[in-house]
Amino acid sequence: MEYGPEHAELYDLVFRSRGKNFEEEARGLAEAVRSRFPGAASLLDVACGTGAHMETFTELFDHVEGLEYAPAMRETATRRLPGVPVHAGDMRDFDLGRTFDAVTCMGNAVGELGSHAELKSAIAAMAAHLVPGGVLVVEPWYFPDTFIDGYVGAHLHREEGRAITRMTHSTRQGDKSRLEVRFLVADSSGFRSFSEVLHSSLFTREEYSQAFEDARCTVEFVPGFRLADGRPNSPGLFVGVRK
Repeated sequence: MEYGPEHAELYDLVFRSRGKNFEEEARGLAEAVRSRFPGAASLLDVACGTGAHMETFTELFDHVEGLEYAPAMRETATRRLPGVPVHAGDMRDFDLGRTFDAVTCMGNAVGELGSHAELKSAIAAMAAHLVPGGVLVVEPWYFPDTFIDGYVGAHLHREEGRAITRMTHSTRQGDKSRLEVRFLVADSSGFRSFSEVLHSSLFTREEYSQAFEDARCTVEFVPGFRLADGRPNSPGLFVGVRK
């Protein structure tokens, strides 16, 4: 999905105010990588978004690069991390011409792929950028049995001179989910609103595991991160090691 510039502007602020801790997550990911590859020194963050995780990754790894499809998110990451390569590319078929000790793909980005074939292509492309023994960490979207059809979410963030509301409505459409996000922003200039719709695939655990195995990676499913109030931040994480 191509997040627009308005969404990119508010992305970090809104998620942090909901309890998401990008720094803590990045440290947890680094631990997950080094528990399987102690000497890991390089990392590629696929679908890196605004670069919020990468900011901490640069403190934990000798060499870090990012890949992002959406121009607005990529521009935000580039401004945030001068000197850190942030490549334009599609996770299904990218080729950076080098390998890394670790590859991460967070934010449920793989859920935006339209079919199991596209999921297999993306996992294969990520695995191809790993050294033998390198670690691949992927955060999935919800599974068919964990997705809540008709779920409504709402959040209000207030700061000096500005208030932001974010409301969501999720529905299931066959093997896909439709998530509509609506923002209302009030500041000294008045009100502005915008909305975006995200269509994601409800892949099964078995489909994720098969994609890892087809890419010649081991695979295990581990519990995901939780927000500050204890709510699950994601269904979990798939962690694999390239054979």
